[in-house]
Amino acid sequence: MKTKITRRSFLKNTSLVIAATAFSGSFTLFNASPARGDSALPFKPHAFLEIAADDGITVWVGQTNLGQGTHTGIPMIIADELDAAWERVAVKTALAAEPFKDPQWGAQVTGGSTSIRHRWDLLRKVGAAARQMLVEAAAEEWKIPAGQCTARDGRVLHPDGRSLSFGQLARAAAQRPMPENPSLKTPQAYGIIGTSRTRLDIPDKVMGKTVFGMDFTLPDMCIALVARPPRFGASLGAFDEKAALAVKGVVKVVPLENRVAVCAQTTYAAMQGRDALGVQWSPGSRPDLDDAALDKIYKDYLEKPGVTARNTGDVAAAFAKAHQTLEQAYKLPYLSHAQVEPINCTAHVEKERCRIWMPTQGQTGTQLTAAKLTGLPPEKVEVMTLPAGGGFGLRAEIDPVVDAVLLSKALNRPVKVMWTREDDFANDYFRPAGQSRIKAGLDKDGRLTAWSHKLAAPSVMSRLMPHAVEKGIDPDAVSGVRDMPYALPNLLVDYVMVNLPIPVGFWRSVGYSANAFAVESFMDEMAHAAGKDPVQFRLDHMEKDARPYQVLSLLAEKGGWNSPVPPGRARGVAVTSCFESFAAHMAEVSVNDKGTITVHKMVCAIDCGTAVFPDGIRAQAESGVIMGLSNAFHEKVSFAQGGVKTANYDAYPVLTMSEVPEIEVHIAKNNLKAGGVGEPVFPSVAPAVANAVFKATGVRLRELPFKRESLVKG
Repeated sequence: MKTKITRRSFLKNTSLVIAATAFSGSFTLFNASPARGDSALPFKPHAFLEIAADDGITVWVGQTNLGQGTHTGIPMIIADELDAAWERVAVKTALAAEPFKDPQWGAQVTGGSTSIRHRWDLLRKVGAAARQMLVEAAAEEWKIPAGQCTARDGRVLHPDGRSLSFGQLARAAAQRPMPENPSLKTPQAYGIIGTSRTRLDIPDKVMGKTVFGMDFTLPDMCIALVARPPRFGASLGAFDEKAALAVKGVVKVVPLENRVAVCAQTTYAAMQGRDALGVQWSPGSRPDLDDAALDKIYKDYLEKPGVTARNTGDVAAAFAKAHQTLEQAYKLPYLSHAQVEPINCTAHVEKERCRIWMPTQGQTGTQLTAAKLTGLPPEKVEVMTLPAGGGFGLRAEIDPVVDAVLLSKALNRPVKVMWTREDDFANDYFRPAGQSRIKAGLDKDGRLTAWSHKLAAPSVMSRLMPHAVEKGIDPDAVSGVRDMPYALPNLLVDYVMVNLPIPVGFWRSVGYSANAFAVESFMDEMAHAAGKDPVQFRLDHMEKDARPYQVLSLLAEKGGWNSPVPPGRARGVAVTSCFESFAAHMAEVSVNDKGTITVHKMVCAIDCGTAVFPDGIRAQAESGVIMGLSNAFHEKVSFAQGGVKTANYDAYPVLTMSEVPEIEVHIAKNNLKAGGVGEPVFPSVAPAVANAVFKATGVRLRELPFKRESLVKG
């Protein structure tokens, strides 16, 4: 298979395109252009779009529906350039296929806030090219120049007032050549982009019609639960197969590499059967690992020599001349993805094909993994992407795919692999823990002259993309540090890779989610040391009128930074630049004499370029605040005896509704290229709260989750 696709080859679409609903179990092959005279086929100029004779418009989306709104945002872009009637637009999820691969990454994957920002020009050209073909078809019908015709609300208009609907023109348009460089609208001409729209996926979700992976069933399907090592590096020992088979409903026990699967007619029978196995495991590779040991390990790593990830100017010379210096350390824990829907995957391996139904964020990885396990060519592996009950990066992992495919092969029937909540916590690919030490210097005017930042953290890229790790530097681990939104003359960033058996993976906002806390907390500390206002101090160290400068200014204006604070409360700010977008948060908090922090209000300002779907952006920003507060106040994975101690939400509490503050979102207005949304609205939440707490109490919180004992008044 091709690993990359150019915009030109995508639009020409000379190959067959796989497109199907996620639940059909079968698929249809659509040609780039229907055969001349064949009215049964729709006008499908490219993989993303088809127009039927009844005026129905279907937009096929290859990205996973994680609740982030792209299944409305992507159709909005295409429909706007098409000049479609929005009420005629429907959205469907596409199979894993070449045209749906990320044009920059060369793989079909949902992550990194790329669904729109990596396809911004491509999506617009999809709609514009189809519009041009429809207009030309109408002009040919009327025997007038195409320039005299206009498209509006799903129709092409004649100068004399006559019109033809897109459906009436579909057959003729399908016979026209695909324009390579269609004329795109100016932002001033947008009629759908930037407007309020009802999300296309919400009605079915509200009515309970949406089929998530947990709900999906097939005839003759069995359920499998897998017993996995309870400790890192533990080896499989003895297990009681007969006891498991004695459980009513258990169909088969299947040993796999260092794990054992129990396949049954029901989930409950599979759970009982797995419990009955009584598996014996070896002590593991690091039975000494627990929270205290890990804390010491990270402190020790922080003392080791690191590799330089960035070295701008002369930090040593700047420190020697500094009027004032300050040094502090910050600490962050391992975090679980803790998504609502547990991990699951359904597979059916047949002689000539393999079908997979899964809420996956990595369609290409799923397809290639199944192809390797079955020996089938990738095009014979159909991946039906189901809507997901949360993901945050975890659903790109292939572990459940491997198990489901192997078990379907072994049983010669469809198999759904299910994880329990305890499985989710025990076998997560955690957000890396980390510790950092920062030293900075100020001149006599209170300006930063030097910044030295050393951090110790595991490497996600070493496992998933080892080619991206150069000279011992994981670019994900240092993101948010070496590319902080400040113009500093002397900056040194050192990275120490922590090597432990604890698996780590991508987690919402990746390295920015951790490093922004340290950077923005320390920026506040330096502002205090300089005797400067925290907002103005940040602005003074940004390029004037650059986008970070503008988004922080927007936050200060809309959040009323310079207005009086209600009695007993204090405000704090933080800002982040990531995923081609810029976001800032302002927290308004109070702290009582028992150390209880109450967040009364959070204000978010975001500059994500062209705001395609403002309602979706606000929803993402609100979710970023809620998840950020949950991370700040509660979340931490604990370890004991060489494994994961945290087993369920009782030991991993998340933010409750009663803790959610008033949330205010302000979206910057511009016509720039669309940037990311889901990732940038998270990282600056926790440091904004910590900075507000300092303003209220004079106590710095340099560790997550917050330790409130330090705030208790004696």
